[in-house]
Amino acid sequence: MPYLSKIALNPRRRAAVALLSSPHRLHAAILSGLAVQPVTERVLWRLDSNTEHRADILVLTERRPSWAHLVDDAGWPGADGGTPLIADYTPLLERLARGREFGFRLTANPVQNVSRPDRPSEQQAARLKEGADNGSRHRGFRVAHRTAAQQLEWLLKRCERHGFHIPEATTAPPAPGLQSETQNLPAGPAVTIVSRDILRFRKRPNGPRVTLSTATFEGRLRVTDPDALRASLLDGIGPAKGYGQGLLTLAPLSTEADHG
Repeated sequence: MPYLSKIALNPRRRAAVALLSSPHRLHAAILSGLAVQPVTERVLWRLDSNTEHRADILVLTERRPSWAHLVDDAGWPGADGGTPLIADYTPLLERLARGREFGFRLTANPVQNVSRPDRPSEQQAARLKEGADNGSRHRGFRVAHRTAAQQLEWLLKRCERHGFHIPEATTAPPAPGLQSETQNLPAGPAVTIVSRDILRFRKRPNGPRVTLSTATFEGRLRVTDPDALRASLLDGIGPAKGYGQGLLTLAPLSTEADHG
């Protein structure tokens, strides 16, 4: 039975600062919330907000977790609003039906595979040198999409395989007596990139630096294949899932919520 958790961290505590500065450390702390060790299940998570006053972490697990260690070390133990929320994810999965629409949010690491990167990272440069030294052919390289347009296209190309379609955005007609210069133009897909970031960190103090380009998408989707979408919700979308990427979450649309 999957569970979706929401954990509030206090960014002014020293332990929280250390966790929030490194997706690698935060991932390890999240895995510590599961009693069955070593963890073999897929664990998805996302940093949903990170301000000087509060940081909210969403986590999807197969087993029911305990976040007492995170609250004690980096949260607000005993305070109102400091208790993690843990909800059974099954009811949402059962509500998926072809044609149904939801609001969605996704933070992902949009990438492409190329034969040789233009600006290789430390790890990629080492692979290129190793291949040149021994004369072997290297595998393709995973390179980040860096522009918002590329990142948006990356998502739109993957929708169908993940069981959903992003419909055209709806626009309100102009008020009576007024004309809009754009009223005859297509509004485009109902999705927006609300934030973009570049994460840089090291797994080990002297290890190579990991760099991730991330984008957070928000919009509206229509279910086309409930089974495929269910799998995408549980397995994530795109690479770097261990570093807080790929967790797709759904929410009822406001009109649907207003009518029950």
